[in-house]
Amino acid sequence: MKINWGTGIVLAFIGFISFIMYFVITMNVDRRYHHELVTEDYYAEELKYQNDVDKSNNAKKLKENITYTKSDEGLTIVFPKNMDFKNISGNVFLYRPSNKHLDFDIDISLSKPYLLIPDNRLVDGRWNIKIDWQYNGESYLFQEFINY
Repeated sequence: MKINWGTGIVLAFIGFISFIMYFVITMNVDRRYHHELVTEDYYAEELKYQNDVDKSNNAKKLKENITYTKSDEGLTIVFPKNMDFKNISGNVFLYRPSNKHLDFDIDISLSKPYLLIPDNRLVDGRWNIKIDWQYNGESYLFQEFINY
């Protein structure tokens, strides 16, 4: 049997449409390809964005900013040494892009110039860390992508 141009074009279209339909159905049904929004209330968070920009600019003006190190005990967040750690308050938010069930918040209440996040709270891999902190009425923001 001989296939002419018309039959070949029709077969190519059928093959292409079949591939696209397979791809669309797989992406909608398979749980491995399910991705969620970073936050449920996206638009309200967007309105607060300028406030975050101002806090980040304040943090850039510091002589010494927050640093972090990974140790056997966990993730150690060290605050600037030129500030009295007793006057530092705020919140640490760790976001896991691959699994929202691992996300958590920690309130900053320091008895030492550093904050230790225990190793058992952190799973190996990528984390987004957001530290929203205040010192003597001034607000600062530290954001970083870390691999733990």
